[in-house]
Amino acid sequence: MNLKQLTLAVRTIAEEKNLPEETVLSVIEQAIAAAWRRDNGERDQEVRSELNVNKGTAQVFVAREVVEVVGSEAHEISLEDARKIKKDAQLGDLIEDQYEVSSFGRVAAQTAKQVVLQRLREAEREVVLGEYEDKIGTVVNATVQRVEPRVVRIEVGKANGIIPQSEQIQGEYYSVGSRLKVFIKDIERDNRGPQLILSRGNEEFIEYLFRQEVPELETGAVEIKTIAREAGRRTKLAVASTVPGVDPVGTFVGGHGTRVQAVMNEVGDQEKIDIVTFDEDTEQFIKNALSPAEVKKVEINEADKRATVYVNEDQQSIAIGRGGQNVRLASRLTGYELDIEEAVAAAKPAEKAPRKNIEDSLLSAIEASDEK
Repeated sequence: MNLKQLTLAVRTIAEEKNLPEETVLSVIEQAIAAAWRRDNGERDQEVRSELNVNKGTAQVFVAREVVEVVGSEAHEISLEDARKIKKDAQLGDLIEDQYEVSSFGRVAAQTAKQVVLQRLREAEREVVLGEYEDKIGTVVNATVQRVEPRVVRIEVGKANGIIPQSEQIQGEYYSVGSRLKVFIKDIERDNRGPQLILSRGNEEFIEYLFRQEVPELETGAVEIKTIAREAGRRTKLAVASTVPGVDPVGTFVGGHGTRVQAVMNEVGDQEKIDIVTFDEDTEQFIKNALSPAEVKKVEINEADKRATVYVNEDQQSIAIGRGGQNVRLASRLTGYELDIEEAVAAAKPAEKAPRKNIEDSLLSAIEASDEK
């Protein structure tokens, strides 16, 4: 590996990869340290390097800790030897041995090449993902790159991201090459480098889609108060109007249902969307949230944030919903744990015995006299 050629390549690499020269220089210095460790040191030695761009040489610094008794010469140095390098060295200090290098063997050069490629890829990804920092919380168009059992790998412009299983729409089919909208949830940084975390299954995705369809949201005439969603199955939105005379539910549904249908076209027709009116009165809001069930009465326990909801027998299954879905989403929407009970009809007053008419009494008396 020729260091002179490597230093000349710094500017070219920086331009090609759209990276700062300092970043490329740092990557090459990491590679030189790794190559030196491969040729001369041990795997876990603390090694750093400094590249001299003008001379085309590099200095390598190997850190060793000052100890009383040396156990490993690659990692430790005695106090006596340390003071030959640094007069005021103390136990626990780190002393750096300095080496000048200008070339490496074939195996070490191969190690350096691998480090350069890996670190450049990571730096590139970091720069690309940096462009998406301010796009967190927005929806973008993307292409399905690869479908795996637990994640779907997505291409978003120059960047790549994943939709974890928990962020997918239940029952949705993803095919390689297909285009779809995704919500940028976060940028996750771990040992494998930065990665876009995308979603189609969260509440914010639904809210963003409605913002595209309901201009009144931007003007402030209507607002979304809360959303509860089970992606691929059902979503409940509580909406309100800030302008007298504006019907919030009608505004979100749109003429002939066009607005809500546009959202359903994106998330899939299998996901039902309920839009209900938000109400400051908790009892009324709970009644609205349990739509389409008709509620007779609500008893609220404010301290425990629970409410008992009474419905007629024929409305019980509607209020609970398939697999408890309706009541579960209504609970999340209102913030109250809801218990569904059957309303007991008030007891009817006892029927009075029918009054015997005069003819019946007379006939009874005649029958009695005949028997005598």
